Amino acid sequence: MNPTATLRAAGQSLWLDNITRELLTSGTLVRYIAELSVTGLTSNPTIYDKAIEGTSAYDAQIRRGLSGGLAGEDLFFELALDDLRQAADDFRPVYARTRGVDGWVSLEVSPLLVDDAEATVREAIRLHGMADRPNLFVKIPGTPAGLRAIEDAIFAGVPVNATLLFSAEHYLAAGEAYLRGIERRVDVGLDPVVASVASVFVSRWDSAVAGRVPERLESKLGIAMGKRTYAAYRRLLATNRWQRLENEGARPQRLLWASTGTKDPKASDVLYVAGLAAPHTVNTMPDATLQAFADHGSVGALLAPDGGDAEETLAAIRSTGIDIEALGQHLQADGTAAFVGSWTQLMECLATKMTTVMDAR
Repeated sequence: MNPTATLRAAGQSLWLDNITRELLTSGTLVRYIAELSVTGLTSNPTIYDKAIEGTSAYDAQIRRGLSGGLAGEDLFFELALDDLRQAADDFRPVYARTRGVDGWVSLEVSPLLVDDAEATVREAIRLHGMADRPNLFVKIPGTPAGLRAIEDAIFAGVPVNATLLFSAEHYLAAGEAYLRGIERRVDVGLDPVVASVASVFVSRWDSAVAGRVPERLESKLGIAMGKRTYAAYRRLLATNRWQRLENEGARPQRLLWASTGTKDPKASDVLYVAGLAAPHTVNTMPDATLQAFADHGSVGALLAPDGGDAEETLAAIRSTGIDIEALGQHLQADGTAAFVGSWTQLMECLATKMTTVMDAR
């Protein structure tokens, strides 16, 4: 059994943090599913920026879109949804086999709506309807306005990937929003099964403190925060509140590890895969990390339900003067700004590509 299959057998889902048209048309995604136990994928504006700019694969569809009067965000969602529909279809056997637990793809709402909960919910409903696939998550950030949108989208029956979470506190806030949405559905007699994942970003913690902690603590913060969040996740699933909903037929919002590509060249290239192996969770990773883990990864001890040595590690990092709680808020704010920047860059890339395609007529 190869390392990815071993991880899957331990109860963790492996998702790909990438999507391009070439990935789909070349058969690479199908191979990842068959050979590397990949059971889902996520997308974001940066991924699409690189895909559209670096290939001619989208040119013909862009030309058709322009002829139909599409531009900007409308044209982008047309391109992205075509890709995601095919990916969703590739994962449909997984979705069917697991009865909707696994086999998902994700599309992000425009980050420009980050402070407008009502507009975010309307867009989430619209995009999910346009996709016309049951196994598509709409990504909504776990910011203050985003938390309201997550609750309302879940109540409306839209599967949600709650993203841009960094800490246990962020995760619990997203979990609370999910619970409220499901509780509201139960109260009015609606089906309580609306899928969701909560995406906790890991590697950015270590990037943020690089050069600020002793060598023995380098590349330790991200995994410690992951362990702490996993403990919060397990505690939430043990509450009477959740178990009452489970009795109604609801399913848990799964914890997902995001930003798991190693940034530090001195650290293991599979650091955040090997270090965050845990049942009932998802790890979404870029191609290079997936391939590295398949080649030389190994699955050791799974995360302890109580967080193991997380608090000890966090105490050592705090003793160096790092305010971890303040840093978590800073990371979410920076992440929100970065998503807006990536979206703006994507729109600029698409505008340039539109001009290139028009000039080539």
